[in-house]
Amino acid sequence: MSDSTAVAAATPRDARHLRVFVIALFFFFGGITSLNDVVIPKLRELFTLSYGEVMLVQSAFFAAYFVISLPAAAVVRHIGYMRTAVLGLALMTAGCLLFIPASASALFATFLAALFVLAAGVTVVQVVANPLISLLGSPATAHSRLTFAQAFNSLGTTIFPYIGSLLILGSLNAVDPRTLAAQALAAYRVRETSVITRTYLGLAVLLALLAVLAWRRRQRLHEGRAGGGAPGGAPRGGTQPAWSLLRQARFGYGALCIFLYVGAEVAIGSLIVNYLMQPSVLGLTPESAGRHVSFYWGGAMVGRFISAQLLRMYSPGKVLASAAAVVLCLLFVSSHSLGELSGWSLLAVGLFNSLMFPTIFSLACEGLGPRAAQASGIICVAIVGGALVPRRPATPRIFSG
Repeated sequence: MSDSTAVAAATPRDARHLRVFVIALFFFFGGITSLNDVVIPKLRELFTLSYGEVMLVQSAFFAAYFVISLPAAAVVRHIGYMRTAVLGLALMTAGCLLFIPASASALFATFLAALFVLAAGVTVVQVVANPLISLLGSPATAHSRLTFAQAFNSLGTTIFPYIGSLLILGSLNAVDPRTLAAQALAAYRVRETSVITRTYLGLAVLLALLAVLAWRRRQRLHEGRAGGGAPGGAPRGGTQPAWSLLRQARFGYGALCIFLYVGAEVAIGSLIVNYLMQPSVLGLTPESAGRHVSFYWGGAMVGRFISAQLLRMYSPGKVLASAAAVVLCLLFVSSHSLGELSGWSLLAVGLFNSLMFPTIFSLACEGLGPRAAQASGIICVAIVGGALVPRRPATPRIFSG
């Protein structure tokens, strides 16, 4: 029996059901992460923040990956993938509910706290989902299977910003907060942030239902290894510390690539609404620019469905290198042009970014077997690039009027 099948096994019927469940996880945590791109311009307007200040939204969100990833991997080893998924969904639900007191307080810091708790749940779910989808099938098709599942992550990132822009950005710039007195400003912030709260309350209901479903299906996955397992039937993955994986060059470089890729992806996604609003680019309204973000993430969705097939036909490393080269070319075109060419070349980056995360992840973790949960924890720590890279000063082009 291979390591992979020893770590997590299920009947063919249960494996199909579990793959659907994991795909649902990808859909929700992808969509919720992309909502930050819509929330950022809203909070920037309400709290009259600079671009540097409002990017604390992404710092608070992605800092959770740095803090939570390794503990989440340890939890997987002790209670198993499915129970840990339920824990992650419960944390995500709690984070969504925390938007209620955040809105009532009308303080930016409380929104950051709610986002951190929400992201903690997302981190736990992602630590579970990435290795689990790889384990639910043949190791030979793990690259393709993870990329296919990530396509539904992109489906979430396509749908959520579009709906979020309609719900959250519709009243942007209706009132200039700088013209309001202190009491009127507090009341305005409470009223305007209520649209954010209602959006996340709807998500809380859906996440709670998914958590209940996962708890009822927790016995469908049989975890452990011949010769002993962790409490709860979860794989121990050995006694070596997680960080020892970084001594393996292939995995170490993979973690570094995830750090840089996620940082770049988050930087683009966070600023693209404001970028498309620039008169020198597309000159769109906030709501229209928010809807255009769906083209970026929609391209990622289409690219992942295509990549899932390409990775069955060609070397994953060669496909990855080709996509990275195209991304560099598109970024060069966007930064050295004006108007529609500038805007649409940046939006097109999503199409070729699509296979980056799943392919890097599966290449880095290939052959790790029972240490898959540890590896996923390290990779998710590297996602802290989404908190650090966007905090660097942006180019004057993006912030010029």
